[in-house]
Amino acid sequence: MNSVSLRCALVVALLLLGGCMKGDADLRKWVADEKSLPGGPLPPLPVLKTFETFVYQAQGQRDPFAPSLAEQKAEEAEQTALPDPHPKEKLEEFALDSLKMVGTIGAGPGMLGLIRDPEGTVSRVKPGDHLGQNNGKIKAISEDRIDLVELVTNGNGGWLERPAAIEIGAK
Repeated sequence: MNSVSLRCALVVALLLLGGCMKGDADLRKWVADEKSLPGGPLPPLPVLKTFETFVYQAQGQRDPFAPSLAEQKAEEAEQTALPDPHPKEKLEEFALDSLKMVGTIGAGPGMLGLIRDPEGTVSRVKPGDHLGQNNGKIKAISEDRIDLVELVTNGNGGWLERPAAIEIGAK
Protein backbone atom coordinates (compact mmCIF):
# COMPACT_ATOMS: atom_id res chain seq x y z
CA MET A 1 0.00 0.00 0.00
CA ASN A 2 2.88 2.31 0.75
CA SER A 3 4.48 1.91 -2.66
CA VAL A 4 1.12 2.51 -4.43
CA SER A 5 0.61 5.85 -2.72
CA LEU A 6 4.24 6.78 -3.41
CA ARG A 7 3.79 6.03 -7.12
CA CYS A 8 0.57 8.09 -7.25
CA ALA A 9 2.32 11.05 -5.62
CA LEU A 10 5.19 10.77 -8.11
CA VAL A 11 2.78 10.73 -11.08
CA VAL A 12 0.95 13.83 -9.76
CA ALA A 13 4.27 15.67 -9.24
CA LEU A 14 5.40 14.84 -12.79
CA LEU A 15 2.11 16.08 -14.24
CA LEU A 16 2.38 19.36 -12.34
CA LEU A 17 5.97 19.87 -13.47
CA GLY A 18 5.00 19.02 -17.02
CA GLY A 19 2.57 21.94 -17.07
CA CYS A 20 5.42 24.29 -16.20
CA MET A 21 7.61 23.09 -19.07
CA LYS A 22 5.49 24.69 -21.78
CA GLY A 23 7.32 27.99 -21.37
CA ASP A 24 6.33 31.59 -20.95
CA ALA A 25 6.58 32.84 -24.54
CA ASP A 26 2.90 33.86 -24.66
CA LEU A 27 3.30 35.84 -21.41
CA ARG A 28 6.38 37.66 -22.72
CA LYS A 29 4.50 38.52 -25.96
CA TRP A 30 1.52 39.96 -24.04
CA VAL A 31 3.82 42.13 -21.82
CA ALA A 32 5.63 43.44 -24.93
CA ASP A 33 2.30 44.25 -26.64
CA GLU A 34 1.03 46.13 -23.60
CA LYS A 35 4.25 48.17 -23.35
CA SER A 36 4.01 49.18 -26.99
CA LEU A 37 0.49 50.64 -26.65
CA PRO A 38 0.38 54.43 -26.36
CA GLY A 39 -0.57 55.80 -22.94
CA GLY A 40 -3.94 57.47 -22.57
CA PRO A 41 -4.43 61.09 -21.53
CA LEU A 42 -4.34 61.76 -17.81
CA PRO A 43 -7.50 63.17 -16.26
CA PRO A 44 -7.19 66.85 -15.30
CA LEU A 45 -6.48 67.76 -11.68
CA PRO A 46 -9.57 68.63 -9.64
CA VAL A 47 -10.27 72.34 -9.15
CA LEU A 48 -9.94 73.37 -5.51
CA LYS A 49 -12.81 75.35 -4.06
CA THR A 50 -11.92 78.70 -2.59
CA PHE A 51 -13.76 79.50 0.61
CA GLU A 52 -14.93 82.91 1.65
CA THR A 53 -13.17 84.19 4.77
CA PHE A 54 -15.30 85.04 7.78
CA VAL A 55 -14.40 87.53 10.48
CA TYR A 56 -16.02 86.72 13.84
CA GLN A 57 -17.58 89.96 15.08
CA ALA A 58 -18.62 88.86 18.60
CA GLN A 59 -15.13 88.47 20.09
CA GLY A 60 -15.95 90.20 23.38
CA GLN A 61 -19.21 88.38 24.01
CA ARG A 62 -19.82 85.35 26.20
CA ASP A 63 -19.37 81.89 24.71
CA PRO A 64 -22.92 80.54 24.23
CA PHE A 65 -21.79 77.03 25.19
CA ALA A 66 -20.11 78.04 28.47
CA PRO A 67 -21.99 78.27 31.78
CA SER A 68 -23.49 81.68 32.58
CA LEU A 69 -21.73 84.00 35.03
CA ALA A 70 -24.26 83.16 37.74
CA GLU A 71 -23.65 79.44 37.22
CA GLN A 72 -19.87 79.97 37.29
CA LYS A 73 -20.05 81.95 40.56
CA ALA A 74 -22.31 79.35 42.16
CA GLU A 75 -19.92 76.57 41.11
CA GLU A 76 -16.89 78.46 42.48
CA ALA A 77 -18.66 79.10 45.79
CA GLU A 78 -19.63 75.43 46.01
CA GLN A 79 -16.08 74.27 45.30
CA THR A 80 -14.33 76.61 47.70
CA ALA A 81 -16.73 76.09 50.62
CA LEU A 82 -15.86 73.27 53.00
CA PRO A 83 -18.56 70.58 52.56
CA ASP A 84 -18.93 70.04 56.32
CA PRO A 85 -18.48 73.38 58.12
CA HIS A 86 -18.07 72.86 61.86
CA PRO A 87 -16.28 74.53 64.76
CA LYS A 88 -12.68 73.31 64.96
CA GLU A 89 -12.05 70.70 67.63
CA LYS A 90 -8.84 70.33 69.68
CA LEU A 91 -7.63 67.19 67.85
CA GLU A 92 -7.88 68.96 64.47
CA GLU A 93 -4.76 70.97 65.37
CA PHE A 94 -2.55 67.89 64.93
CA ALA A 95 -1.55 65.85 61.90
CA LEU A 96 -3.31 62.49 61.77
CA ASP A 97 -0.06 60.52 61.89
CA SER A 98 0.95 62.30 65.13
CA LEU A 99 -2.19 61.04 66.94
CA LYS A 100 -2.10 57.66 68.65
CA MET A 101 -4.97 55.40 69.68
CA VAL A 102 -4.35 54.15 73.22
CA GLY A 103 -7.58 52.30 74.00
CA THR A 104 -11.37 52.30 74.18
CA ILE A 105 -14.08 52.79 76.78
CA GLY A 106 -17.35 50.85 76.71
CA ALA A 107 -18.66 48.32 74.22
CA GLY A 108 -20.98 48.12 71.23
CA PRO A 109 -22.28 51.15 69.39
CA GLY A 110 -21.60 53.50 72.34
CA MET A 111 -17.87 52.67 72.39
CA LEU A 112 -15.54 55.66 72.80
CA GLY A 113 -11.97 55.79 71.54
CA LEU A 114 -9.01 57.17 73.48
CA ILE A 115 -6.54 59.27 71.49
CA ARG A 116 -3.21 60.65 72.74
CA ASP A 117 -2.05 63.84 71.01
CA PRO A 118 1.63 64.91 70.67
CA GLU A 119 1.29 67.06 73.82
CA GLY A 120 0.50 63.90 75.83
CA THR A 121 -3.17 64.70 76.46
CA VAL A 122 -5.57 61.76 76.14
CA SER A 123 -8.97 62.65 74.66
CA ARG A 124 -12.18 60.66 74.31
CA VAL A 125 -13.67 60.54 70.80
CA LYS A 126 -16.90 59.16 69.36
CA PRO A 127 -18.26 58.66 65.84
CA GLY A 128 -18.95 62.06 64.29
CA ASP A 129 -16.03 63.80 66.03
CA HIS A 130 -13.33 65.43 63.92
CA LEU A 131 -9.59 64.94 64.12
CA GLY A 132 -6.50 65.53 61.99
CA GLN A 133 -5.66 68.48 59.78
CA ASN A 134 -7.52 67.17 56.70
CA ASN A 135 -11.07 67.57 58.04
CA GLY A 136 -11.16 63.96 59.27
CA LYS A 137 -14.51 62.73 60.58
CA ILE A 138 -14.75 59.54 62.65
CA LYS A 139 -17.06 56.95 61.06
CA ALA A 140 -16.58 53.93 63.33
CA ILE A 141 -14.71 52.85 66.45
CA SER A 142 -13.72 49.26 67.19
CA GLU A 143 -11.54 47.80 69.92
CA ASP A 144 -8.36 48.04 67.87
CA ARG A 145 -8.94 50.90 65.39
CA ILE A 146 -10.74 54.11 64.57
CA ASP A 147 -11.99 54.49 60.99
CA LEU A 148 -12.44 57.96 59.58
CA VAL A 149 -12.88 59.81 56.31
CA GLU A 150 -10.72 62.81 55.46
CA LEU A 151 -11.73 65.57 53.04
CA VAL A 152 -8.83 66.66 50.85
CA THR A 153 -8.82 69.04 47.91
CA ASN A 154 -8.86 67.43 44.47
CA GLY A 155 -6.71 70.15 42.89
CA ASN A 156 -9.64 71.69 40.97
CA GLY A 157 -11.20 73.54 43.89
CA GLY A 158 -13.40 70.62 44.89
CA TRP A 159 -13.19 68.02 47.65
CA LEU A 160 -12.35 64.33 47.64
CA GLU A 161 -13.13 61.82 50.41
CA ARG A 162 -10.20 59.65 51.47
CA PRO A 163 -10.57 56.81 54.01
CA ALA A 164 -8.06 56.66 56.86
CA ALA A 165 -7.62 54.80 60.13
CA ILE A 166 -5.73 54.97 63.41
CA GLU A 167 -4.88 51.59 64.90
CA ILE A 168 -4.15 50.89 68.53
CA GLY A 169 -0.45 50.80 69.32
CA ALA A 170 0.50 52.05 65.83
CA LYS A 171 2.77 55.04 65.55
